[in-house]
Amino acid sequence: MRRTVLSIMFIIFVSFFSVGQELIWHTDMKKASEIAIRESKPVLMFFTGSDWCGWCKRLQKEVFQTQDFESWAKDNVVLMELDFPRRTAQEQSVKVQNYQLQQIFNVRGYPTVFFVNPEKKADGKMNLNSLGKTGYVRGGAQEWLTVANNFIQK
Repeated sequence: MRRTVLSIMFIIFVSFFSVGQELIWHTDMKKASEIAIRESKPVLMFFTGSDWCGWCKRLQKEVFQTQDFESWAKDNVVLMELDFPRRTAQEQSVKVQNYQLQQIFNVRGYPTVFFVNPEKKADGKMNLNSLGKTGYVRGGAQEWLTVANNFIQK
């Protein structure tokens, strides 16, 4: 009986701890840029078609939903998702922002991941300095993170 109670308490503790550690994917570029500047980190911009793009789903499953990626992301980047769904409703302001960024970065296929360093100009406008881009990388989280590290360590 005591062992069962301890096991249940442990599972509850681990569940609460896991929920508190979940990654935050921002959808507001201005907010993500401000956080990145404050924390001196680049922004990882993930252009995706979340409800229709097979390669996007594969990248999420093989990389973004792994413990290796979570640990790396917390220390190295601010996460930004730019979604272009076909069936999922989206706020108009998010649609407009995502479309504008898609045009600025000339995104033609999905998934596309840009690494940028945001910089606030004297006039208050934000400049996004590109560090590089990638997409799906065969080989899982470690292979993808090797490519990502090459961009953010420059």
